[in-house]
This record gives sequence, C-alpha cells and structure tokens, in this order.
Amino acid sequence: MSGHLKANRPPMGWNSWDSYGTTLNEQELLANARFMAEHLLAAGWDTLVVDIDWYDPTARAHGYNENAPLVLDEYGRQLPDPERFPSAANGAGFKPIADAVHALGLKFGAHMMRGIPRLAVERDLPVKGTAYTARDVADLDHVCKWNPDNYGLNQSHPGAQAWYDAQLDQFAEWGLDFLKVDDMQTPFHSEEIAAYRRAIAKAEAAHGRAISLSLSPGGWVSTGYVDFLRENAQMWRISDDLWDRWEDILQQFARLARWAPFQTAGHWADADMLPLGHIGLRAERGDDRDCRLTPDERRTLLALWCMGRSPLMVGGDLPTSTPETIALLANPALREVTAGSADNHETVRERIFARWDDENSYRGELIVWAADAADWADGTPSAHPNGRYAALFWTGDDDYELGGNIELQSIVGIDGRDDPWTLTDLFAGVADGAAPADVRIEGEGADRVIAGTIPSHGVLWIALDRR
Repeated sequence: MSGHLKANRPPMGWNSWDSYGTTLNEQELLANARFMAEHLLAAGWDTLVVDIDWYDPTARAHGYNENAPLVLDEYGRQLPDPERFPSAANGAGFKPIADAVHALGLKFGAHMMRGIPRLAVERDLPVKGTAYTARDVADLDHVCKWNPDNYGLNQSHPGAQAWYDAQLDQFAEWGLDFLKVDDMQTPFHSEEIAAYRRAIAKAEAAHGRAISLSLSPGGWVSTGYVDFLRENAQMWRISDDLWDRWEDILQQFARLARWAPFQTAGHWADADMLPLGHIGLRAERGDDRDCRLTPDERRTLLALWCMGRSPLMVGGDLPTSTPETIALLANPALREVTAGSADNHETVRERIFARWDDENSYRGELIVWAADAADWADGTPSAHPNGRYAALFWTGDDDYELGGNIELQSIVGIDGRDDPWTLTDLFAGVADGAAPADVRIEGEGADRVIAGTIPSHGVLWIALDRR
C-alpha cells in the first residue's frame, strides 16, 4: 500500500456515537448504510463507523460499565457482541457487515480504545504469535481516565507491538477501511500512535487493504505535533466531544483557524462529528431529540468545517432525521469545498460594538474566511476554475448588516479587483428551513464590496467566479 494516498480529501461519513452511544446494533447500522447509499453517496458521504463498545454485551446509554464481560477471542482481541450483531456469531466478526457495506459502495469502520482489554490481562491470555501473555505486555500505570475497558500497553516490551499487529490483522481480515482509535491524544501517547501505525502498515501489506487511521480525542492538541501526526495518521481530533450547543461551535472558530494552514491531502485536522439530525436516541449526552442548533447555526457549522477542510462525520440517525437535515447534508458544496479548495484561512475577526465608546454594547464577532478554488488531489477539476470561496460569519444574537466593510478585493486579491466577478450562494436551493441568504456584490470596479445581512449565529457562504 506504499503508493496509495489515503484520505486524499477530508473523509465524509456517519458515526453512531451521537445517536446510539455504546449501544448500536446491526439492524440500525445497516439501515444507516442503506440510507446513505441511496440519498447521500452521490454527494460524497461514503463511510460508516461503529463507535465504542461494540464488544460489550452489557452496553447501555449514558456511560460505560466497570468490569464489563467483553466478548474476546482466545488471544484477547475484541469481537462484536453477537446479540447486537448477529452476523458476527461463530467468530465471523465484522466481516459479514463489512461485505454488506462494501456491496453498497461504501466504506466500513470501527472504533477502538488504546491498549489491551483488562479482561484479557485478568485471564492472562496469550499474545498471538508470541510466547508472551497479556500480563507481560500490559501497562497498568497508563490507563484511560474515562473508560474502564483497557489497560495501556508497555511499548518497551516486544510483545506490545505484537498485540497491535494481531489486532490489526484481524481488522484487515474483516475488511475494515477506517479505524477511529481513542485515548491517543489527551494526553499525547506518541509511542502508542506510532505502534498503531506500524501495525496498520503490516496489515495493509498482508491483506492489500488500505486502512485510514483517525485519532481521538482532541483536547488542546498542539500544532507542534503536526509533522508526527502526518507521519502516522489520516485524521486527528482537535477538540473534545462536540454537541448541539452554540457554545461548542464558537470554540471551533479559533481551533480551525489555527489548524487550517496545516491541512494537506491525506492528513486532516478534525473538528469532530456533526451533531445534526436525529440524535440522542441512546447516546451518552442528552435525550432523544432533533439537533438543537437553529437552521442558521447548522449552516454555520457546515460552512466553518468545510472552509477549515475538516472531515465531515455526521452523528444523526439518517433514516429518522428530517428531510431538511438530509437536504443540508446532500448539498454538493460540502464535498466541493472540502476537496477542492486551497490556502484556506481566516481573514477577518473583529469584535463589534453598537457604540465604539461603550464597552457594554458588545454585539458579537464578524469572522471572515477565504480560500482559492482548486482541483482535487485526485485530479478532479475544480467546480470554480480560478474562483474563490468565502464565508462571512456573525456570532451575535441579532442580525448583522454588512454595509461596506468587506471589500471584494480582500477576497479575490488586489490583482483581481478590477475583473468581472459573479457571486453564487453555496446554500442556494437547499431546503433546510433557513431563509434565503441576503448577499450580493455592490459598487463598481475596485470599490466593490460584499453586501448583505448575516443572520444571528449565521453565515453567508459564497463562491466567486470571473465572468
């Protein structure tokens, strides 16, 4: 697999966490797979990921279980709970589900915790292919602070790499295309990350299947790790879990601005899952609900993630989400901008006051992003050759009238300021319950501006093309 560029565009897919927490079953997984294939694959959504504890038969909503009777094979490797995933019975693992997902034209992935199951250590099960046992390779001093399933691995012991090698060999044999590996970055376990990458490379060579690696959670991950992360992973989280709260979206503006200059084909900083649609069915956080973000906040979320070139992994149960949500996800601009943009960066961030001399009159922040339209890494031509993208965000609680403070030349460049430009609303025609955007080009020549009204917590997301 050495010549294969994995994740040449930011991955787009579905993850079960926001809807089902630790409790997803086979029927629900396949229902989401079929729905994605029918309604969203054409728009770029192509990956299904089973999140945490698919190997715990006692899994429940709102938390994890101490001393859970995990389903393990004779080498201590996790197996899907056959009660929730009947096709996994008799040692079949996730292969029947992976085959079904692949038949739909989709990719299949699963979540895994760093380390080795405590139950394997208690039973002192053998590490496959070695003379060592789970007790030999376990590190009891470096365990996850929030999940009780595993011990760490002692990476100074030769059996530790063998444990990961055997685990990844099984995943590749099942047909997994994607792995979300948790408890890797907060704190930052560089030796574990490198060991996991080596195991993936060995499994890819043995089975001829590319496996993308996504690291979680994010915490306050430093950009100082970027070279190491690019060497070892295709995705890495840059925040803790994000939910359907405006405060969570606000936090991501600064993080994505910090990471945007480091985004490159095959290696993506990840602003976390999109809590859009029908979530909380049996999740860790909150009750059964439709996403609590307003229609304008949902547009802001998607435009920010796309301008920051973050992966897009939606968390809502697709078959039971509203038509408005599905229309929003089916917008071709999502893949167009994440896959086909370059030099993405924040250009403006200004705190706005109703009165310049009254510090108590703060209204919100005006934040502007810009990017060049570009061909995709796989050679797909740009949707806007020689064009530009821009997103104008407003964080205030009332609408914001732009006036003349965003000059067109600040988006298209001084050299292009006299060229004829047309504007396209990238949310135009998306029937998601939000009002049509009020955005336009006003003025003449070099004096032209982007004018319009940004709704509360909203965005004007546009493409600009030379006529």
